[in-house]
Amino acid sequence: MITFLEISLHCATERMITLNNIITAQNLGKKYGQFHALKGISFQIAEGECFGFLGHNGAGKSTTMRMIYGLSTVDEGHLTILNQPITLTPPAIKNVLGIVPQEDSLDPDLTVLENLEVYGGLFGLSRSESRSRGRKLLDEMGLAEKEQDSVESLSGGLKRRLVIARALINHPKIVILDEPTTGLDPQARHQVWQKLRSLKNQGVTLLLTTHYMEEATQLCDRLVVMHEGIILAEGSPRELISRCVLPDVIEIHLPLDAIPGQLYDQIHDLGAEYLHVADGIFLYCRDGRQLWDQLTLWNIPQHACFLRPANLEDVFLKLTGKGEEQ
Repeated sequence: MITFLEISLHCATERMITLNNIITAQNLGKKYGQFHALKGISFQIAEGECFGFLGHNGAGKSTTMRMIYGLSTVDEGHLTILNQPITLTPPAIKNVLGIVPQEDSLDPDLTVLENLEVYGGLFGLSRSESRSRGRKLLDEMGLAEKEQDSVESLSGGLKRRLVIARALINHPKIVILDEPTTGLDPQARHQVWQKLRSLKNQGVTLLLTTHYMEEATQLCDRLVVMHEGIILAEGSPRELISRCVLPDVIEIHLPLDAIPGQLYDQIHDLGAEYLHVADGIFLYCRDGRQLWDQLTLWNIPQHACFLRPANLEDVFLKLTGKGEEQ
């Protein structure tokens, strides 16, 4: 029998052959004492694509990012960036990276624009060039009116946008985004998405970790789902949804002790599956309308139910064990 993991690895191999990879990881491992943060993961990232890393806290996403942008050494396996084997990312490669870390790490003693000017200087840009690029980026991020404000006066969401602008000051070939839109309101999040799409259209390669499944669906060409230091699956959002879960979902938001036993007795005979979640139960099926009619027979109030297409969150819940699948 061909396993799901074998299919994923086969797809990854096919992509490695056909695409121009800008980053390649083979059996990448990382240990902190006796703790294995990464357990031999492999992936390839093509030039100009947006590649996502999904997983709960501690899955190994940020560890992988830190190895790529040079804050952590490669303990096991092989990492290649721009065709150069890496143990600890050298300055020549760091110069073409743009980094959006989880922490804002802005200089509170400088103004918004001065933060960009100083950062540009680290890449050898003149002050005038840094200022010119900085003002353009501030305008694109909706921060133009804040350029002379102190960083300390900014809200958390505005600081996040400034960090993203800072990461782009050197016109990077690769942008690494670790939870880039955390703390942003929906309008600001869409503004950032628009900028990231624009970068991708210019051929910039994007690496993204996020807890927002909609963000991964909107932006990622491909992604991996990680759990406890391993890769569980790889593919485009659409591929993973099609491969991992049935297409229709009925959410039932009731206490589990209010779910009738008939549902558990009959659900598999109806060609459906269920997954326990914190606030109820999700039913997965091929024809949600048909299963919806069954709810009345089970005496489940329809006001507590919601029918929708399957999405990337369902894939995440199933693969990472954050729901109890049956």
